[in-house]
Amino acid sequence: MGDRGWRGRLGPAVGIAPGARVDKFEIFFDLVFVFSFFNIARTTAANVTGRQLLHAVLVLAVLWWCWVVHTVVATRVRIGEGFVPVLMVAGMAALFCFALALPQAFQSPRGGDAGPIVVAASYVVIRAVHLVLFLHVVRNDPVERRQLLRYAPELTLSTALLIVAALLPAHLPDSGTAEMVRDALWVIVVLLQYGTGLLAKTWGWEVTSAEHWTERYDLILIIALGESVISVGLGSNLIGQPPTWPGVTAAVCGIVFTAALWWAHYDVIGPAARIALHASQGRPRVLMARDAYAYLYLPMISGIILFALGAEGIVHDIAEPGVPVSERAHGPDVPLLFGGVMLYLAGNMLFQLRTLRTLSWLRLATVGVLAVCIPFAMPLPGLAALGLLTVICVGMVSAEVVLMSEARHALRATVFEERTTHEANEAAFRARWHENPPEPTP
Repeated sequence: MGDRGWRGRLGPAVGIAPGARVDKFEIFFDLVFVFSFFNIARTTAANVTGRQLLHAVLVLAVLWWCWVVHTVVATRVRIGEGFVPVLMVAGMAALFCFALALPQAFQSPRGGDAGPIVVAASYVVIRAVHLVLFLHVVRNDPVERRQLLRYAPELTLSTALLIVAALLPAHLPDSGTAEMVRDALWVIVVLLQYGTGLLAKTWGWEVTSAEHWTERYDLILIIALGESVISVGLGSNLIGQPPTWPGVTAAVCGIVFTAALWWAHYDVIGPAARIALHASQGRPRVLMARDAYAYLYLPMISGIILFALGAEGIVHDIAEPGVPVSERAHGPDVPLLFGGVMLYLAGNMLFQLRTLRTLSWLRLATVGVLAVCIPFAMPLPGLAALGLLTVICVGMVSAEVVLMSEARHALRATVFEERTTHEANEAAFRARWHENPPEPTP
């Protein structure tokens, strides 16, 4: 059909340029992850147990691997150009079904629910969409096609294992054994995925635009932080009931410590790491992109979901009418709250160490303080425990602002110079339209 075919009418796939940035369709695609993070948190919050937390970690790890594969494909082709968005809508639909079925992914094998099968089938479609698109990108390069085959065992085995995990447990005689087999298969899938990423190193992978890569991951981290804001809002439970001053105070504390955690990454570490990735080239750039972003963002996002669970439970109890302010936090809320922040900071320190080869002793001390505070915070009233965490987080970023003043100003000056130069070049290019405006096309 040539140019008259649907692919010809929509336009060809367009490669990534060295200075490319995230386009609008990629942000639209990430909206599905807003729901995915939300659904993982909601499912776990309904029954916080050790096994439920394990299931949340496994599901998040598999979901995150799908997103990593998506970002790798996006290093080669613009997701929002040509016929690619049509293909990616199919991936979005599959990802949305995957997220919808997450609450039933680990239901009792005797329940007969379709959730595990929907999860496995959705995973197959997601990976197939990425595979088809990547094969299209490398179709004229036999070397890259052969390199792509090196990832075939991970794709084939992970897909087969998830299908087996969905179908086999229902046929085992003992439900306890069935659950253990299912969980073990999921663990093997996660080990297979991330182990392959480590063993593959730089096979057939390049990061053409460091700006696109860093911006993509920075946006998904903001999406995860947004889920924590939603959790605090749900915990305040202000819909259908009058607000209480303790509930409002707790909600404000939740926003303030979330903002402090945003500041901990985006004030200095994130921008400096972006420059470090720009400065690297070839194999070192790929390894840094894999280690720091594809792998070390996962513990940060896991920490966000954990402290969101704890914050939601505490704020919910505080905001409940008739509950005295002196009421202590219930269940695992305090360990989840403090432990989640510790995991987030630990992941961020490892990220800093990998990209900048430095370590913040202040943050290391903050993690130690948080660990020591857990047993002391558990018998405290929920509002006091939340306030204590907020003071520690705000105190950490305030101390960094003072202690890292010179480094912050130097980094800000570099980033501002880069931004203004880029904006000036864009303005100069568009100035041509004043005399010769581009002709509109229907």
